[in-house]
Amino acid sequence: MIIEVKIPSPGESINEVQLASWLVADGQQLAKDEEIAEVDSDKATLTISAEATGMITLKASEGDTLEVGSVIALIDTEAKGSAVAKAKADEESAVAKAKPDEESAVAEAKAGEGHLMHLSPLAKKMLKEGGSSEEEFAEFLKKYRAGKKDVEFFLSERSKTPAAETKDTEASWGGTRDTEREKLSTLRLKLSERLVSVKNETAMLTTFNEVNMTPIMEIRKQHKEAFKEKFDVSLGFMSFFTRAVTIGLKHFPRVNAQIDGDEIVMHDYADIGIAVSAPKGLMVPVLRNAEQMSLAKIEIRIRELAAKAREGKLSLDEMSGGTFTITNGGVFGSMLSTPIINPPQSAILGMHNIVERPVAVDGKVEIHPLMYLAVSYDHRIIDGSEAVGFLVKIKEMLEEPTKMLLGGSDPVKSLLQL
Repeated sequence: MIIEVKIPSPGESINEVQLASWLVADGQQLAKDEEIAEVDSDKATLTISAEATGMITLKASEGDTLEVGSVIALIDTEAKGSAVAKAKADEESAVAKAKPDEESAVAEAKAGEGHLMHLSPLAKKMLKEGGSSEEEFAEFLKKYRAGKKDVEFFLSERSKTPAAETKDTEASWGGTRDTEREKLSTLRLKLSERLVSVKNETAMLTTFNEVNMTPIMEIRKQHKEAFKEKFDVSLGFMSFFTRAVTIGLKHFPRVNAQIDGDEIVMHDYADIGIAVSAPKGLMVPVLRNAEQMSLAKIEIRIRELAAKAREGKLSLDEMSGGTFTITNGGVFGSMLSTPIINPPQSAILGMHNIVERPVAVDGKVEIHPLMYLAVSYDHRIIDGSEAVGFLVKIKEMLEEPTKMLLGGSDPVKSLLQL
């Protein structure tokens, strides 16, 4: 029986995908539910699994752009495929890649045979005029008994060599004039279109502020071990920022809204997108109803989604929706940036690196860890006063964390659920 392997529909409004990679080889024996290919849509990377046991025949190539429903392979349930087909293909590929390197090494060795010594043009001329050759001179030096001056010269020249080599390595990294072309993935193409459309179709503006991170860092230092022991997850900064954002969105609901035609859609919930760096690009999984989450739940959920993003296992549902996004460029060393809005949302918060800076506290100069924050917003729906007020509210929550949850004899332990 022949079973057709077709491109499934990744989601609504997606009509085509790109075949990212085959996970099996042509003619290989498959087991039912074995993963056979990865496809890139404009939102995520999806995996296709075998519907039955049998031998697979590939009908498409990696990099092909295919319509949803296209046949990319056939599975013959009555035939017996090779269990080593994939391994053989990988081996042949490795050998093919190694051959040019081996041939290049041999060629370089042969080329080097003709250069026995590094002689100046004048030295070569003197040898020629004297009726000798480089080979004879090299042979003479092999029998030459080196003395003190020769060794001193050698040592002085050797001390200069490493510095010269280091300088050359750092200064030059190309020099070949070669170029390489790489086809843009469907995900990258769609991302490009969306980013350009945001710049062209929104009245995007960015406002900035700074946050003294001392209170949060002291809380983390004091309670991180107890938090880790109870919830089996580290107490990071993102949970504090997510909680502060949800409180800010409650006070400034338009920052949590979006434009739909000639209407403003208000949300009575906060679905927070957390930008995560993944091998195939930036992914933005969503925390549903983050306003209802404790710090522990936020940290646990972020850890789960980040792991899925790195493995390319995020589902479309986990990345769709979202009413507001947080992105942290600080993990890469960014001091300040203007993040781009994630459509159709109306605002995004950019976090940055934490740097110790001098600040005035009660008339005195003190050193504190500070972070610059940036909120980019769509001025069509959000007024400047609302954007600034929203960012100030986040600053207030972060610099006085106990305000996030008052009550109990120890507000901090109540906040951390310890």
